[in-house]
Amino acid sequence: MFDAARPTHPRGETGYSPGVAFVSAHVIAEELRRRLPGLGKKKQHKLLYYCQGHHLATFGEPMFRETISAWDMGPVVGQLWYEERTGEVPMNLEELDEATLNTIGYVISRYGALSGADLEHLTHSEAPWREANRSRRPGESVRIPNESIRSYFEVADEDEGDSQTPPPDSHAVTTWLKDVNPRHAQQSRPRDSIEALRRFLSAGD
Repeated sequence: MFDAARPTHPRGETGYSPGVAFVSAHVIAEELRRRLPGLGKKKQHKLLYYCQGHHLATFGEPMFRETISAWDMGPVVGQLWYEERTGEVPMNLEELDEATLNTIGYVISRYGALSGADLEHLTHSEAPWREANRSRRPGESVRIPNESIRSYFEVADEDEGDSQTPPPDSHAVTTWLKDVNPRHAQQSRPRDSIEALRRFLSAGD
């Protein structure tokens, strides 16, 4: 069973150097595939984005060292995508610490039941991708700064921490996404899509 509780740890006590990650996204992707057999590429990259976001928000440091970029399909770890596509996957001997494993477990419990298409639509509604997408032409990619990701997820996590309503689970998110037109998902939406999800869930009470 995966840990559904949001990972917590006092910042500055993780053993990392501030802003530096020593683990490759390949190692995180391997752990995601181990926990989610048959994981597709699109979904894998969206889960990597959520792992990076929640880890940055909780610990103030990135989970993995590769950058994330805005593509047509949403956030993608470009280096990982191309290395896996060409078969140039490095041998990874890096081990994951408890904080990283806890974040991965939280992300899987929250987003793991969603499809790659669901996650694409969800990420298109969030500020990090939307802001990078403003300077991106179709078919191109634009890097999403870690600071943009951290700021967004810090606000999202703080808002949830102040709320009496628990974060929506994957089933609730899927239900909400069925009512979202993919074209509208790229238009301006509230800063935190989780707020919209919470309003949707509250309306059904």
